[in-house]
Amino acid sequence: MDTQTLLVIMAVFTGVAAIALIIQAGVLVAIYKSARAAQGSMEKLSGRVEGLATKIETVADNSASAILDVKANIGQLTARSTLILDSANRQMARIEEVVNDATGRARNQMDRAELVIDDAMSRAHETLAVVHTGIMRPIREIHGVTQGVRAAFQHLLRGSRPNPDEATAGEEMFI
Repeated sequence: MDTQTLLVIMAVFTGVAAIALIIQAGVLVAIYKSARAAQGSMEKLSGRVEGLATKIETVADNSASAILDVKANIGQLTARSTLILDSANRQMARIEEVVNDATGRARNQMDRAELVIDDAMSRAHETLAVVHTGIMRPIREIHGVTQGVRAAFQHLLRGSRPNPDEATAGEEMFI
Protein backbone atom coordinates (compact mmCIF):
# COMPACT_ATOMS: atom_id res chain seq x y z
CA MET A 1 0.00 0.00 0.00
CA ASP A 2 1.01 3.35 -0.61
CA THR A 3 2.13 5.74 2.13
CA GLN A 4 -0.42 8.25 1.15
CA THR A 5 -3.25 5.84 1.63
CA LEU A 6 -1.73 4.66 4.82
CA LEU A 7 -1.56 8.22 6.09
CA VAL A 8 -5.21 8.82 5.14
CA ILE A 9 -6.33 5.64 6.90
CA MET A 10 -4.33 6.57 9.97
CA ALA A 11 -5.77 10.09 9.94
CA VAL A 12 -9.29 8.66 9.68
CA PHE A 13 -8.71 6.24 12.54
CA THR A 14 -7.09 8.97 14.62
CA GLY A 15 -10.16 11.17 13.95
CA VAL A 16 -12.47 8.32 14.93
CA ALA A 17 -10.41 7.78 18.10
CA ALA A 18 -10.53 11.53 18.85
CA ILE A 19 -14.34 11.56 18.40
CA ALA A 20 -14.62 8.50 20.68
CA LEU A 21 -12.50 10.27 23.32
CA ILE A 22 -14.69 13.39 23.09
CA ILE A 23 -17.81 11.24 23.47
CA GLN A 24 -16.25 9.47 26.46
CA ALA A 25 -15.34 12.82 28.00
CA GLY A 26 -18.98 13.98 27.51
CA VAL A 27 -20.29 10.80 29.09
CA LEU A 28 -17.89 11.24 32.05
CA VAL A 29 -19.06 14.84 32.51
CA ALA A 30 -22.71 13.63 32.45
CA ILE A 31 -21.89 10.90 34.99
CA TYR A 32 -20.16 13.47 37.17
CA LYS A 33 -23.17 15.79 37.06
CA SER A 34 -25.61 12.97 37.79
CA ALA A 35 -23.39 11.80 40.66
CA ARG A 36 -23.37 15.34 42.08
CA ALA A 37 -27.15 15.51 41.70
CA ALA A 38 -27.49 12.10 43.32
CA GLN A 39 -25.17 13.18 46.10
CA GLY A 40 -27.39 16.24 46.70
CA SER A 41 -30.51 14.07 46.75
CA MET A 42 -28.66 11.60 49.00
CA GLU A 43 -27.92 14.45 51.39
CA LYS A 44 -31.61 15.44 51.28
CA LEU A 45 -32.58 11.79 51.77
CA SER A 46 -30.15 11.39 54.66
CA GLY A 47 -31.65 14.53 56.23
CA ARG A 48 -35.11 13.06 55.86
CA VAL A 49 -33.96 9.73 57.23
CA GLU A 50 -32.38 11.45 60.23
CA GLY A 51 -35.66 13.34 60.89
CA LEU A 52 -37.60 10.12 60.48
CA ALA A 53 -35.15 8.31 62.75
CA THR A 54 -35.77 10.80 65.56
CA LYS A 55 -39.52 10.38 65.12
CA ILE A 56 -39.15 6.60 65.12
CA GLU A 57 -37.07 6.80 68.31
CA THR A 58 -39.77 8.84 70.08
CA VAL A 59 -42.45 6.42 68.89
CA ALA A 60 -40.33 3.49 70.09
CA ASP A 61 -39.82 5.15 73.49
CA ASN A 62 -43.55 5.85 73.80
CA SER A 63 -44.33 2.29 72.74
CA ALA A 64 -41.89 0.90 75.30
CA SER A 65 -43.48 2.93 78.11
CA ALA A 66 -46.96 1.92 76.92
CA ILE A 67 -45.90 -1.73 76.90
CA LEU A 68 -44.59 -1.41 80.46
CA ASP A 69 -47.91 0.14 81.55
CA VAL A 70 -49.85 -2.60 79.80
CA LYS A 71 -47.71 -5.26 81.47
CA ALA A 72 -48.44 -3.75 84.87
CA ASN A 73 -52.17 -3.58 84.06
CA ILE A 74 -52.15 -7.14 82.77
CA GLY A 75 -50.57 -8.28 86.03
CA GLN A 76 -53.29 -6.53 88.01
CA LEU A 77 -56.00 -7.91 85.74
CA THR A 78 -54.60 -11.40 86.08
CA ALA A 79 -54.59 -11.14 89.86
CA ARG A 80 -58.16 -9.80 89.90
CA SER A 81 -59.43 -12.42 87.48
CA THR A 82 -57.82 -15.13 89.62
CA LEU A 83 -59.66 -13.76 92.67
CA ILE A 84 -62.93 -13.63 90.73
CA LEU A 85 -62.49 -17.19 89.49
CA ASP A 86 -61.73 -18.42 93.02
CA SER A 87 -64.82 -16.65 94.33
CA ALA A 88 -66.91 -18.10 91.50
CA ASN A 89 -65.62 -21.61 92.27
CA ARG A 90 -66.54 -21.19 95.95
CA GLN A 91 -70.00 -19.92 95.03
CA MET A 92 -70.51 -22.83 92.60
CA ALA A 93 -69.53 -25.28 95.36
CA ARG A 94 -72.08 -23.65 97.70
CA ILE A 95 -74.77 -23.72 95.01
CA GLU A 96 -74.00 -27.37 94.32
CA GLU A 97 -74.37 -28.16 98.05
CA VAL A 98 -77.70 -26.30 98.20
CA VAL A 99 -78.99 -28.05 95.07
CA ASN A 100 -77.92 -31.46 96.37
CA ASP A 101 -79.57 -30.73 99.74
CA ALA A 102 -82.77 -29.53 98.06
CA THR A 103 -82.80 -32.58 95.80
CA GLY A 104 -82.41 -34.90 98.79
CA ARG A 105 -85.18 -33.13 100.70
CA ALA A 106 -87.46 -33.20 97.69
CA ARG A 107 -86.87 -36.96 97.33
CA ASN A 108 -87.68 -37.49 101.02
CA GLN A 109 -90.86 -35.43 100.72
CA MET A 110 -91.91 -37.33 97.58
CA ASP A 111 -91.32 -40.64 99.37
CA ARG A 112 -93.42 -39.44 102.31
CA ALA A 113 -96.16 -38.19 99.98
CA GLU A 114 -96.16 -41.56 98.21
CA LEU A 115 -96.51 -43.33 101.56
CA VAL A 116 -99.40 -41.03 102.55
CA ILE A 117 -101.15 -41.58 99.21
CA ASP A 118 -100.66 -45.36 99.43
CA ASP A 119 -102.06 -45.33 102.99
CA ALA A 120 -105.05 -43.21 101.92
CA MET A 121 -105.73 -45.51 98.96
CA SER A 122 -105.57 -48.62 101.12
CA ARG A 123 -107.91 -47.04 103.68
CA ALA A 124 -110.31 -46.03 100.91
CA HIS A 125 -110.29 -49.61 99.59
CA GLU A 126 -110.89 -50.96 103.07
CA THR A 127 -113.73 -48.48 103.60
CA LEU A 128 -115.31 -49.46 100.28
CA ALA A 129 -114.98 -53.12 101.17
CA VAL A 130 -116.63 -52.49 104.57
CA VAL A 131 -119.41 -50.46 102.93
CA HIS A 132 -119.89 -53.12 100.30
CA THR A 133 -119.98 -56.04 102.71
CA GLY A 134 -121.52 -54.27 105.72
CA ILE A 135 -124.13 -52.08 104.04
CA MET A 136 -124.72 -53.09 100.44
CA ARG A 137 -125.07 -56.84 101.03
CA PRO A 138 -127.77 -56.43 103.73
CA ILE A 139 -129.53 -53.84 101.54
CA ARG A 140 -129.59 -56.33 98.64
CA GLU A 141 -130.78 -59.09 100.93
CA ILE A 142 -133.56 -56.85 102.30
CA HIS A 143 -134.44 -55.84 98.74
CA GLY A 144 -134.62 -59.49 97.72
CA VAL A 145 -136.83 -60.35 100.69
CA THR A 146 -139.16 -57.40 99.95
CA GLN A 147 -139.39 -58.44 96.30
CA GLY A 148 -140.29 -61.96 97.40
CA VAL A 149 -142.91 -60.69 99.85
CA ARG A 150 -144.34 -58.40 97.16
CA ALA A 151 -144.53 -61.27 94.66
CA ALA A 152 -146.26 -63.41 97.30
CA PHE A 153 -148.79 -60.68 98.06
CA GLN A 154 -149.48 -60.15 94.39
CA HIS A 155 -150.02 -63.82 93.89
CA LEU A 156 -152.33 -64.09 96.87
CA LEU A 157 -154.24 -60.95 95.99
CA ARG A 158 -154.73 -61.96 92.45
CA GLY A 159 -156.75 -64.90 93.67
CA SER A 160 -157.77 -66.54 90.48
CA ARG A 161 -155.94 -69.11 88.59
CA PRO A 162 -154.49 -68.25 85.26
CA ASN A 163 -156.71 -68.96 82.33
CA PRO A 164 -155.69 -71.82 80.03
CA ASP A 165 -154.46 -69.51 77.29
CA GLU A 166 -151.98 -67.86 79.64
CA ALA A 167 -150.87 -71.23 81.03
CA THR A 168 -150.38 -72.63 77.55
CA ALA A 169 -148.37 -69.59 76.49
CA GLY A 170 -146.19 -69.95 79.55
CA GLU A 171 -145.59 -73.66 78.96
CA GLU A 172 -144.85 -73.13 75.27
CA MET A 173 -141.99 -70.89 76.25
CA PHE A 174 -140.29 -73.79 77.96
CA ILE A 175 -140.88 -76.27 75.18
